[in-house]
Amino acid sequence: MKNLVLILVVIVCVSAVNVATAQLTKKEKKEWKKKLKKTSPEQFKRMYDENASLKSEVSSIQGQLSSLQSGQGEKDAKIAELTEQNRKMEAQVNAAKKAIAKAKQEAETQPSRAVVSEDGVVFKVQIGAFRNKDLSKYFENNENFGGETDADGVQKITLGLFRDYWEADTFKKYLREMGVNDAWIVPYKDGTRVAMKDVLEGVVQ
Repeated sequence: MKNLVLILVVIVCVSAVNVATAQLTKKEKKEWKKKLKKTSPEQFKRMYDENASLKSEVSSIQGQLSSLQSGQGEKDAKIAELTEQNRKMEAQVNAAKKAIAKAKQEAETQPSRAVVSEDGVVFKVQIGAFRNKDLSKYFENNENFGGETDADGVQKITLGLFRDYWEADTFKKYLREMGVNDAWIVPYKDGTRVAMKDVLEGVVQ
Protein backbone atom coordinates (compact mmCIF):
# COMPACT_ATOMS: atom_id res chain seq x y z
CA MET A 1 0.00 0.00 0.00
CA LYS A 2 2.87 2.39 0.84
CA ASN A 3 4.50 1.63 -2.52
CA LEU A 4 1.26 2.44 -4.31
CA VAL A 5 0.94 5.78 -2.53
CA LEU A 6 4.57 6.64 -3.33
CA ILE A 7 4.05 5.82 -6.99
CA LEU A 8 0.96 8.03 -7.15
CA VAL A 9 2.82 10.93 -5.50
CA VAL A 10 5.70 10.69 -7.99
CA ILE A 11 3.30 10.62 -10.94
CA VAL A 12 1.41 13.65 -9.65
CA CYS A 13 4.63 15.59 -9.07
CA VAL A 14 6.07 14.84 -12.51
CA SER A 15 2.77 15.66 -14.15
CA ALA A 16 2.66 18.98 -12.30
CA VAL A 17 6.18 19.83 -13.51
CA ASN A 18 5.24 18.99 -17.11
CA VAL A 19 2.11 21.13 -16.92
CA ALA A 20 3.99 24.05 -15.37
CA THR A 21 6.65 23.83 -18.09
CA ALA A 22 4.06 23.84 -20.83
CA GLN A 23 2.33 26.98 -19.49
CA LEU A 24 5.19 29.52 -19.42
CA THR A 25 4.30 33.18 -19.92
CA LYS A 26 6.04 35.35 -22.56
CA LYS A 27 8.16 36.94 -19.87
CA GLU A 28 9.19 33.56 -18.49
CA LYS A 29 10.02 32.36 -21.97
CA LYS A 30 12.39 35.31 -22.50
CA GLU A 31 14.07 34.68 -19.15
CA TRP A 32 14.54 31.00 -19.95
CA LYS A 33 15.94 31.82 -23.38
CA LYS A 34 18.55 34.01 -21.71
CA LYS A 35 19.38 31.20 -19.27
CA LEU A 36 19.60 28.76 -22.16
CA LYS A 37 22.15 30.97 -23.93
CA LYS A 38 24.26 31.01 -20.78
CA THR A 39 24.05 27.21 -20.48
CA SER A 40 27.01 25.25 -21.80
CA PRO A 41 26.45 22.27 -24.14
CA GLU A 42 27.66 19.96 -21.39
CA GLN A 43 25.12 21.34 -18.92
CA PHE A 44 22.35 21.17 -21.52
CA LYS A 45 23.23 17.56 -22.36
CA ARG A 46 23.24 16.63 -18.68
CA MET A 47 19.82 18.26 -18.19
CA TYR A 48 18.52 16.55 -21.33
CA ASP A 49 19.75 13.16 -20.14
CA GLU A 50 18.26 13.70 -16.67
CA ASN A 51 14.93 14.62 -18.25
CA ALA A 52 14.99 11.48 -20.41
CA SER A 53 15.85 9.38 -17.34
CA LEU A 54 12.94 10.89 -15.39
CA LYS A 55 10.56 10.21 -18.26
CA SER A 56 11.76 6.60 -18.33
CA GLU A 57 11.18 6.27 -14.57
CA VAL A 58 7.70 7.76 -14.92
CA SER A 59 6.91 5.27 -17.69
CA SER A 60 8.14 2.40 -15.52
CA ILE A 61 6.13 3.64 -12.54
CA GLN A 62 3.02 3.95 -14.69
CA GLY A 63 3.54 0.35 -15.83
CA GLN A 64 3.82 -0.80 -12.21
CA LEU A 65 0.70 1.14 -11.31
CA SER A 66 -1.20 -0.47 -14.18
CA SER A 67 -0.02 -3.91 -13.03
CA LEU A 68 -1.08 -3.20 -9.45
CA GLN A 69 -4.49 -2.00 -10.55
CA SER A 70 -4.93 -5.14 -12.67
CA GLY A 71 -3.91 -7.35 -9.74
CA GLN A 72 -6.28 -5.50 -7.43
CA GLY A 73 -9.11 -6.09 -9.89
CA GLU A 74 -8.39 -9.83 -9.96
CA LYS A 75 -8.32 -9.93 -6.15
CA ASP A 76 -11.64 -8.09 -5.95
CA ALA A 77 -13.18 -10.56 -8.42
CA LYS A 78 -11.85 -13.53 -6.39
CA ILE A 79 -13.20 -12.06 -3.15
CA ALA A 80 -16.60 -11.57 -4.79
CA GLU A 81 -16.54 -15.19 -6.05
CA LEU A 82 -15.61 -16.58 -2.62
CA THR A 83 -18.25 -14.42 -0.95
CA GLU A 84 -20.91 -15.83 -3.30
CA GLN A 85 -19.72 -19.41 -2.69
CA ASN A 86 -19.84 -18.81 1.06
CA ARG A 87 -23.39 -17.42 0.76
CA LYS A 88 -24.53 -20.50 -1.18
CA MET A 89 -22.90 -22.86 1.33
CA GLU A 90 -24.56 -21.07 4.23
CA ALA A 91 -27.91 -21.37 2.44
CA GLN A 92 -27.35 -25.11 1.92
CA VAL A 93 -26.38 -25.61 5.57
CA ASN A 94 -29.47 -23.72 6.74
CA ALA A 95 -31.68 -25.76 4.41
CA ALA A 96 -30.13 -29.00 5.72
CA LYS A 97 -30.72 -27.89 9.32
CA LYS A 98 -34.38 -27.15 8.55
CA ALA A 99 -34.79 -30.52 6.83
CA ILE A 100 -33.27 -32.34 9.83
CA ALA A 101 -35.48 -30.42 12.26
CA LYS A 102 -38.56 -31.22 10.17
CA ALA A 103 -37.63 -34.91 9.96
CA LYS A 104 -37.16 -35.06 13.75
CA GLN A 105 -40.51 -33.37 14.30
CA GLU A 106 -42.28 -35.79 11.95
CA ALA A 107 -40.57 -38.77 13.59
CA GLU A 108 -41.79 -37.60 17.02
CA THR A 109 -45.38 -37.14 15.88
CA GLN A 110 -45.69 -40.37 13.87
CA PRO A 111 -46.55 -43.59 15.69
CA SER A 112 -43.79 -46.17 15.82
CA ARG A 113 -43.99 -48.95 13.26
CA ALA A 114 -44.80 -52.46 14.35
CA VAL A 115 -41.98 -54.92 13.96
CA VAL A 116 -42.45 -57.06 10.87
CA SER A 117 -42.60 -60.77 11.69
CA GLU A 118 -40.32 -63.09 9.72
CA ASP A 119 -43.10 -65.65 9.39
CA GLY A 120 -44.16 -66.25 5.82
CA VAL A 121 -42.42 -64.45 2.96
CA VAL A 122 -40.37 -61.33 3.73
CA PHE A 123 -37.67 -59.42 1.85
CA LYS A 124 -34.37 -58.04 3.04
CA VAL A 125 -31.75 -55.97 1.22
CA GLN A 126 -28.28 -57.46 1.19
CA ILE A 127 -25.56 -54.79 1.27
CA GLY A 128 -22.46 -56.95 1.17
CA ALA A 129 -20.77 -60.29 1.72
CA PHE A 130 -17.58 -60.42 3.79
CA ARG A 131 -15.06 -63.06 4.65
CA ASN A 132 -13.08 -62.92 7.92
CA LYS A 133 -15.19 -60.00 9.18
CA ASP A 134 -17.69 -60.78 11.92
CA LEU A 135 -20.34 -58.08 12.38
CA SER A 136 -22.72 -60.21 14.44
CA LYS A 137 -22.07 -58.16 17.58
CA TYR A 138 -24.05 -55.34 15.97
CA PHE A 139 -27.12 -57.46 15.17
CA GLU A 140 -28.56 -57.72 18.67
CA ASN A 141 -29.13 -54.02 19.41
CA ASN A 142 -29.88 -52.85 15.87
CA GLU A 143 -33.34 -53.66 14.63
CA ASN A 144 -33.58 -54.79 10.98
CA PHE A 145 -29.80 -55.15 10.72
CA GLY A 146 -28.67 -58.73 10.45
CA GLY A 147 -26.74 -61.34 8.60
CA GLU A 148 -25.89 -64.98 8.21
CA THR A 149 -22.76 -66.99 7.52
CA ASP A 150 -22.79 -69.61 4.79
CA ALA A 151 -20.83 -72.86 4.62
CA ASP A 152 -17.86 -71.12 2.99
CA GLY A 153 -17.47 -68.75 5.94
CA VAL A 154 -18.85 -65.73 4.08
CA GLN A 155 -21.02 -63.45 6.22
CA LYS A 156 -23.88 -61.85 4.25
CA ILE A 157 -25.12 -58.59 5.76
CA THR A 158 -28.71 -57.41 5.27
CA LEU A 159 -30.67 -54.28 6.06
CA GLY A 160 -34.42 -53.86 6.43
CA LEU A 161 -37.31 -56.29 6.70
CA PHE A 162 -40.20 -55.83 4.28
CA ARG A 163 -43.40 -57.70 3.65
CA ASP A 164 -43.87 -55.84 0.35
CA TYR A 165 -41.39 -56.51 -2.46
CA TRP A 166 -41.74 -53.04 -3.99
CA GLU A 167 -41.06 -51.33 -0.68
CA ALA A 168 -37.87 -53.37 -0.45
CA ASP A 169 -37.04 -52.40 -4.04
CA THR A 170 -37.43 -48.69 -3.21
CA PHE A 171 -35.16 -49.09 -0.20
CA LYS A 172 -32.60 -50.89 -2.40
CA LYS A 173 -32.63 -47.98 -4.86
CA TYR A 174 -32.09 -45.47 -2.03
CA LEU A 175 -29.07 -47.46 -0.85
CA ARG A 176 -27.59 -47.53 -4.35
CA GLU A 177 -28.06 -43.76 -4.68
CA MET A 178 -26.14 -43.43 -1.41
CA GLY A 179 -23.22 -45.40 -2.87
CA VAL A 180 -24.02 -48.98 -1.80
CA ASN A 181 -23.78 -50.32 -5.35
CA ASP A 182 -23.96 -54.01 -4.32
CA ALA A 183 -27.37 -53.67 -2.64
CA TRP A 184 -29.90 -56.26 -3.85
CA ILE A 185 -33.08 -57.93 -2.62
CA VAL A 186 -33.06 -61.38 -1.02
CA PRO A 187 -36.26 -63.27 -0.07
CA TYR A 188 -36.87 -65.30 3.08
CA LYS A 189 -39.64 -67.78 3.82
CA ASP A 190 -40.38 -68.57 7.47
CA GLY A 191 -36.92 -67.29 8.43
CA THR A 192 -35.05 -69.30 5.78
CA ARG A 193 -33.36 -67.76 2.78
CA VAL A 194 -34.82 -69.01 -0.47
CA ALA A 195 -34.43 -68.34 -4.19
CA MET A 196 -36.39 -65.44 -5.63
CA LYS A 197 -38.13 -67.70 -8.16
CA ASP A 198 -39.63 -69.69 -5.27
CA VAL A 199 -41.58 -66.65 -4.00
CA LEU A 200 -42.20 -64.62 -7.16
CA GLU A 201 -45.64 -66.05 -7.93
CA GLY A 202 -48.31 -64.13 -6.06
CA VAL A 203 -45.76 -61.74 -4.46
CA VAL A 204 -44.23 -59.74 -7.33
CA GLN A 205 -47.04 -58.57 -9.62
